[in-house]
Amino acid sequence: MEEKKSYIQNWISLAGILFSLIFFLVICFMIGLDLFLKDLNPYLQSITYIFVPGLLIASLALIPVGILIERKRRVRPGGEGKFPVIDFNHPAHQRWILTTAGVVTIFGLFSLFGAYRAYEFTDSVAFCGLMCHKVMEPEHTAYQHSSHARVACVRCHIGPGAEWFVRAKLSGLYQIYSTLTNRYHRPIETPVKNLRPAEDTCEQCHWPQHFYGAVQQDHTYFLTDEANTSWKADMLMQVGGGFPQKEGIHWHMNIKNKIEYAATDKKRLEIPWVRRTDPEGNVEVYKSEEAGAVADAPPGEIRRMDCVDCHNRPSHIYRSPDRAVNQAMAAGTIPPSLPFVKREAVRVLAEPYASVEEAASKIRTSLEGFYREQYPDIFRDRHADVVRTVQAVTDIYQTNFFPAMKVSWKEYPDHIGHMIFPGCFRCHDGKHKSASGKVITQDCSKCHLLIEQGEPGAPEKSVDGLPFRHPGEDDGAWKEMPCYDCHTGS
Repeated sequence: MEEKKSYIQNWISLAGILFSLIFFLVICFMIGLDLFLKDLNPYLQSITYIFVPGLLIASLALIPVGILIERKRRVRPGGEGKFPVIDFNHPAHQRWILTTAGVVTIFGLFSLFGAYRAYEFTDSVAFCGLMCHKVMEPEHTAYQHSSHARVACVRCHIGPGAEWFVRAKLSGLYQIYSTLTNRYHRPIETPVKNLRPAEDTCEQCHWPQHFYGAVQQDHTYFLTDEANTSWKADMLMQVGGGFPQKEGIHWHMNIKNKIEYAATDKKRLEIPWVRRTDPEGNVEVYKSEEAGAVADAPPGEIRRMDCVDCHNRPSHIYRSPDRAVNQAMAAGTIPPSLPFVKREAVRVLAEPYASVEEAASKIRTSLEGFYREQYPDIFRDRHADVVRTVQAVTDIYQTNFFPAMKVSWKEYPDHIGHMIFPGCFRCHDGKHKSASGKVITQDCSKCHLLIEQGEPGAPEKSVDGLPFRHPGEDDGAWKEMPCYDCHTGS
């Protein structure tokens, strides 16, 4: 009597076994590379822990599919299909069971390791910043030059807990679809509407009960005259705030206060309506003079204020030409002794360029041409400084400007301060009044004290605070307008 062949002996199942072995060996090799090589390319990691495991699972699925198809083919029409009987006392069956158990155990252990590494990889900075290189290049580059460069993206964008992890992965599926179908915005739209509340992310490191005291900030500015005259401005930022302090900048985030607002634009630059609820439950509504009746909120979202309403660019900061050049000159990267270097560096950075390559070429041509024509002696005797300046300005451009994504400082207003964007003045403009006549203060000393200002050789100093003196020629016109009316960043 001819022995019946096993159901597994069909071309579909055999192909599944063959491909499963091949993909399993590929995964083992790639895991070895990942374990023993540093800085493995993120694309190779995605192949190792996402793409090839998917092919392995598909190959394994072919084995039972082939068995079922073969079994159905062998069953006679009208006959009853019986499943094979497993006898644990039969030596052949015992061998098959032990072999199967061993294979499943080994595969299960590799699967657990692979699943963990896949989870770890999809939460990595490389996955967030490099996988979709063209889309995320601006964000990843700015992040690497920020104070949060050692903090993983997921710590802020997802935070702890399974719920937001699942939300992020589901949102990520649409982002992958947008990238593959070229449907993403240029630049990426902000603010992020579904961002997790700051109390679940920022406050895991920045403890609100301990927001207090003052922080000194030293600023060095350079004027656009021939000598690049420097101007020092040191301030005490009165952080204050959380507990037990009741004043200072972080008063807004005092856990006993509740500040809500409504913005009438997508960028949250226009805020005509603010509501404060004090610890006793008393409510006061402030509206700008142009907003009409005080009691009614404008249509749209009413948002409770949290950290990101001011710190909206904590890690992805695109510096304006003026700010970036000031910092480079203060650090000595750009020599302040080169005549008109502040003016010329800001000018070439503010020009529109079609690509990073075009920018590098034209920045070099423009700066070298300026010194060759206007200061030939300096161009000859200090050529190394000119070359160093060209490189520094090019680096500034490549760090803060991304033509392919239409990204620059203009597209992403920074709400900290009030120099080139409204920032604090969105509410603290002296025009938001309550029904009882109270006004949201515009008193500068509530947030900072100017303790030193002037040229480095003879600055004014006072720990009690100084009245602000505008550098350069001062006709007093600045007193009648907000800073950002003149200071545009370029």
